[in-house]
Amino acid sequence: MIKKLISCLTIALVLVAVSSCVSTKKIVYFQGAENTFLTPQKIMQQYEMRLKPADQVLVSITASDPELLAIFAQNITMGTSGVNGSSYLNNMNNSMSNAYSYTISNKGELILPAIGSLKVEGLTTPECAREIENAIKAKNLVPDPEVTVRLLNARVTVVGAVHAPRVVNLTSERNTIVDVLAQCSDIDDAGLRYKIKLFREQNGNMLMYDLDMTKSDIFTSPAYYVQQNDMIYVEPNKTKRIKSSSFYTALAAWSSILGIVTTCVSLFFLIKKN
Repeated sequence: MIKKLISCLTIALVLVAVSSCVSTKKIVYFQGAENTFLTPQKIMQQYEMRLKPADQVLVSITASDPELLAIFAQNITMGTSGVNGSSYLNNMNNSMSNAYSYTISNKGELILPAIGSLKVEGLTTPECAREIENAIKAKNLVPDPEVTVRLLNARVTVVGAVHAPRVVNLTSERNTIVDVLAQCSDIDDAGLRYKIKLFREQNGNMLMYDLDMTKSDIFTSPAYYVQQNDMIYVEPNKTKRIKSSSFYTALAAWSSILGIVTTCVSLFFLIKKN
């Protein structure tokens, strides 16, 4: 009886060990990179963020004569809650600034005092700044305006099998999926590194990209550089999906109880035999 029990336990341990083994091909990142990058590879994909409806931007206008900037001042910022960004720029030692945050409308327009509506959807922040500068010069408002535009609310949502699912606030306009996953403490042990989905809003459409972190060709994917409002989902393996089910929870509880009963019965027969 005891020998049979020991044999069963041994077989069970072997099965657990085998099932826990994972091929390195499924967990090692950027496989094949040593061949791909024998020569320098040109970065082909577009990584600059382009403005979209509902984006919040900080617009700073400077000039040699600060008094000319009074026409751009306002107590309540149109399209936003009236957040004055001058303190943000003062921290950058820019004393001749008139900076406010604005929200791009659903039509893709930026509404600025003394200027009016400007179509900015699809522009990069430097392109948006040039559009504002040109509009100021066209209206003869300021002879030498210098405009800076910064994206304020750029963020990416990461869910699924990562160590720390979260909303990642982007600190620059050039961020890769590697940067974002690192902010989430990387993919966890149950995550499928070759089954990552990135969802992106673009021109009124929702796009989905399949990403494989184990292959070096990820560097050429249009989703390698993330965009504001992207959503990344890392698929868990079957083991994690089963373990998270109520059936597995109940099964684990009954297995524990059965294990205790089996141990007690084995000890009883062992003591009786001796």
